[in-house]
Amino acid sequence: MSEKPKVTKPDSKPSSAHAQKPKSSGKPEDSPRITRAVELATSAHEGQLRRTGEPYIIHPLAVKKILEEWKMDEDTIIAGVLHDTVEDTSITLSDIEAEFGDSVAFLVDGVTKLSAVRKHMNDIDTYLPETKDNFLRLMIALGSDIRVLIIKLADRLHNARTLSALPPEKQKKIALETLEIFAPLADRLNMGRLRVELADLAFSYVDPKRFTYLKTLIEEQNKQASRALKQIEQEVSDILKKEKIDFEISGRIKSVYSLHKKLAKHNQNMGEIYDLTALRIIVPDITSCYLTLGLLHSLYTPMNERIKDYIAVPKQNGYQSLHTTVITKNKKIVEFQIRTREMHDYAERGLAASFYYNEQKLTENYKKGKIQHLPTNLLWITELQETAAKLKEGKKIDLKKLRLNLFADKIFVYTPKGDIIDLPKGSLPLDFAFRLHSEIGSHVIGVKINGKMSNLNRRLEQGDVVEILTSKSQTPKTSWLDKIFTSHARQKLRQLLPKS
Repeated sequence: MSEKPKVTKPDSKPSSAHAQKPKSSGKPEDSPRITRAVELATSAHEGQLRRTGEPYIIHPLAVKKILEEWKMDEDTIIAGVLHDTVEDTSITLSDIEAEFGDSVAFLVDGVTKLSAVRKHMNDIDTYLPETKDNFLRLMIALGSDIRVLIIKLADRLHNARTLSALPPEKQKKIALETLEIFAPLADRLNMGRLRVELADLAFSYVDPKRFTYLKTLIEEQNKQASRALKQIEQEVSDILKKEKIDFEISGRIKSVYSLHKKLAKHNQNMGEIYDLTALRIIVPDITSCYLTLGLLHSLYTPMNERIKDYIAVPKQNGYQSLHTTVITKNKKIVEFQIRTREMHDYAERGLAASFYYNEQKLTENYKKGKIQHLPTNLLWITELQETAAKLKEGKKIDLKKLRLNLFADKIFVYTPKGDIIDLPKGSLPLDFAFRLHSEIGSHVIGVKINGKMSNLNRRLEQGDVVEILTSKSQTPKTSWLDKIFTSHARQKLRQLLPKS
């Protein structure tokens, strides 16, 4: 919980604006257990007010709504409703277990412990995963049942939406924490929609002038491009209908914070940003994805260096989609994203979508001594679950060893501006360069590591600060294939090399 509720004294009467309990259990789709949880939370939080002056129960009900939108299971929704009761009211875990079962109690206990861990983490720097033990303790607390993290993310989302009620100093502190910790965690879980909202909300408080400027810029650019996009959308729709491919097509506008980060990589040059507005096409299956890609390339001229196959080679967080940027007949540059409905749901809701599709029951398996099998990109969660199980059994763990194991297949390195880039262990400077952008990778002439000139054969190490030196006169070379470790960079380089 990001803000402690303000509690009215027992002998004081709340104002008439707050005396009436909010209506909360009238939804016909609420199960009897959820309705009972709402009743219990409303009673327990009676007299507690948020800083807005509203009844505190508004917050748990907002968390409930978010979890329902994410299509989480009933136990998670109930735990979301009750997530602050143990910490802030007279309700005990035993009360919750007796009323709702040990699964809900287990989740509420996890969120409560997570809040306790965070109270001792006042410095943002203590969250850095590759160097600080506190972050590992936080992740272990989450790892026992990853639904604890999902509840916490829903809690943070509502608190971010209501930051305006806090004093400016606290606004900025919570916003910075959201930007540095919770938005990246959402990204790690591939919860794209959540990442975008958290990042933009937080950025609007961290740097309000920059946020307003970029938001206006996006709106102006999209207004200018809207007529051309409608024509392109019609042309694409016509060819897909002709080929009898079922599809949905819609626009996708780049978020403010994403634009801010991209402009930083391109020396604030808007001419280098090709995906400010994109068209997203959703089709029934993978075969249709590739057919659609071929049809787009028959209709428009593709920019070969900007064709990305994240279906064959998913991103590290599990994201899958085909991306292509094309030049239309009217010389407009447009990005397309092509994916199946399931890929889209996973791109939007990430781990929450995995629960929905796979009906995962982590708590039950945990109690049986089993570790839930998760997608390959989420194996780091499995290790956390295993560690949490050991802790529950009273076994000692070596945090230093865990830190090495948890991130054994990855290293975290930094740009000179402090951005964290994660790469597979064994990566080289060219892997780093192509991870930043193909345009950077294609013009590399050298590298500085930790402020000193180095060479392209030097393996990157945990915590390195890497500065790529480029020249526009440099062109990609076949010999660079021997200086690359990752398949991502190898694929990008091959696309740039002259065809033999």
